Amino acid sequence: MSKLRILPVFAGLATLAALATFTGCRRHDFPDFPANYREFAYVTNGASDTVSILDIVHVRVDREIHVGQHPIAVAPSPARNEVYVLNQGTAQGSGTVSVLNAEQNAVVATIAVRRSPTSIEIDKDGDLAYVANTGSNSVSIVDLKNRSEVGVIGVGEAPYALRLSPDGKSLVVANRGAGSVSIIDPRSRQLRKVISGCPGAADIAILPDSSKAFAACSAGHQVMAILLARSADSGALAREDALEAMLQVGQAPVHLALKPDGGELFVSNSLSDSISEVITGTDDVIGAYLMGPDPVRGLVSADNSLVYECNFRSQEVAVYAIDDGKRALSIHVGDGPAALAFSAEGHLLLAVDGRSGDVAIVRTSTRSLVTLLPSGREPNAITIKSFKVS
Repeated sequence: MSKLRILPVFAGLATLAALATFTGCRRHDFPDFPANYREFAYVTNGASDTVSILDIVHVRVDREIHVGQHPIAVAPSPARNEVYVLNQGTAQGSGTVSVLNAEQNAVVATIAVRRSPTSIEIDKDGDLAYVANTGSNSVSIVDLKNRSEVGVIGVGEAPYALRLSPDGKSLVVANRGAGSVSIIDPRSRQLRKVISGCPGAADIAILPDSSKAFAACSAGHQVMAILLARSADSGALAREDALEAMLQVGQAPVHLALKPDGGELFVSNSLSDSISEVITGTDDVIGAYLMGPDPVRGLVSADNSLVYECNFRSQEVAVYAIDDGKRALSIHVGDGPAALAFSAEGHLLLAVDGRSGDVAIVRTSTRSLVTLLPSGREPNAITIKSFKVS
């Protein structure tokens, strides 16, 4: 069951007012969902060993369920009505992947991986998951159908994040401890290249055409641009993985938010209280913009017009207007916003508030707070799963 949380009086009144507005306007600016449509947000609560499940159709808490120890990441299946929760476990023990049946919203399987996993990526067919194991310097390959780990690939020290290229030909791993990036061929399951010189490598972004990857070097002030290998059968000359450029951004870049069209990349500079804007085709950094205290995660709207940015040492999500080149406004949410997700139709933005233990629901058409829904303790990640039931 979800826990109750008593809001301060002013916050409670604001929430009630927003909820009243939401109720009155919903018919006009919200999708008309068919009766068999389901959409849920899954929020991992690191200190509660639980996942909070929010019903997006009715904008309410559905339930809170127990998973493994210290859940830290979550990803939906692109092929089945399943959601995968990555649990760090204890420092001495192995981590696990909890498999959730989205129709029942229940744990149906648990898969063991290696020590202290931090990031999970699902392939486009929904058959395999790749897990970065920070505590064992490895990547686990997980067969999601048979519910088992089927391979382990050694990478650099303390892999922290990983991304699979859209064409499925490159798995790019940020090794935070080693200050390097490992590139794996998923088909052969072999390490293809290691590129050093990225202190505190913390996040990866890959262009939609799979031609280039970017790595955030969080212990410095740079982003690494990497050309990904391309074979001759793609219609172009063959090339190997190679470092293309080191881009100067703000201090402690911790997250990379890519426009859906791939044209620009927005870097969350945690210690500079800013975001940097990068033109991905030319590797030009065209500006840095103050956003608020400790920006830690950004999300670009589907129409490529806005960047929503979590300022963790605040109660605000800042909004940057890309075409205007400036911060447009701030949205008051809960304390310590740390993760973001759009609803499937894009009519809602969900902001996970790590300190206050709730999820702010924001209407994107007006960029205003609708309500706050309670989560467990220290929520840290969110994903959305939508589907129809027969």
